[in-house]
Amino acid sequence: MEDTNQTGMIHFHFRPFSKLPEVQMLIFVAFLIMYLVSISGNVSISIIIGIHHSLHTPMYFFLANLAALEICYSSTIAPLTLASVLSPEKTIISLPGCGVQMFLFIFLGSADCILLAIMAYDRFVAICHPLRYTLIMSWRLCVQLALGSLVLGFILAMQLTVLIFQLPFCSSKEISLFYCDVLPVMRLACADTRVHEATLFVVSVIVLTIPFLLISLSYVFIVSAILKIHSAEGRHKAFSTCSSHLTVVLLQYGCGSLIYLCPSSSYSPERGQVVSVVYTFITPVLNPMIYSMRNRELKDALKRTVTRFLLPQTQ
Repeated sequence: MEDTNQTGMIHFHFRPFSKLPEVQMLIFVAFLIMYLVSISGNVSISIIIGIHHSLHTPMYFFLANLAALEICYSSTIAPLTLASVLSPEKTIISLPGCGVQMFLFIFLGSADCILLAIMAYDRFVAICHPLRYTLIMSWRLCVQLALGSLVLGFILAMQLTVLIFQLPFCSSKEISLFYCDVLPVMRLACADTRVHEATLFVVSVIVLTIPFLLISLSYVFIVSAILKIHSAEGRHKAFSTCSSHLTVVLLQYGCGSLIYLCPSSSYSPERGQVVSVVYTFITPVLNPMIYSMRNRELKDALKRTVTRFLLPQTQ
């Protein structure tokens, strides 16, 4: 039958941002700069946390994991997107290749969101139960939580990707985005996708809604505890350790909710294009900047590292 999903024969191509080559070139340069800044920023955070013993704490352990996830997450999307922007007519992706990109995107994005919830729990314990912090947040628990975010992300991504790519795709078509996201790919299927859309919604609730509710609950207790601190300096220090995390949470969950928690019937390719640029290119650039600017310990460690390399001690 013609409707058969002939994996080896089907290829997709991505919709260009503009039909004007000049605009495409400007977008390519902008995306390339953002990708390089994102990679260098997250690599710098990982290295600084690794080489400074004073940062070997649960909070920075989770931050280093978040930076590593951001590196992999950006690298899943950016290289193929850059090639597609530079040469739209020549850049195609096979059905299996699209499946791999979708799996990695869901896996890393889900683990990222779950890890942000774990980081909120870490701040909750640190501020609300400071005397028991080292006892509760043991290194064994930290490793288990970090691995748990990866395992849960992997399971959700595998189930959703396998379910979607069991759909029949009749011929090579254009994906209305710059990477293989779930909703644009489902719209290319030659079958009823209501079950798949329901599954996507369930996964989105697990990855976005539940962690966000847990983060919100954590911050209710955190703010209540901070307001009880008598010292203005103590309140400022407590708020500063949480403000960077809260900013990243609002960016990550806000963008994700606009796409995955809205009814699929209301999905707009144009809106999806804009929001996807935010959480695949702009957010990975902003995250290292937010954490380095709002976190005094990380900022001081960065200054010491730069000084050590630029102004080596004379004999």
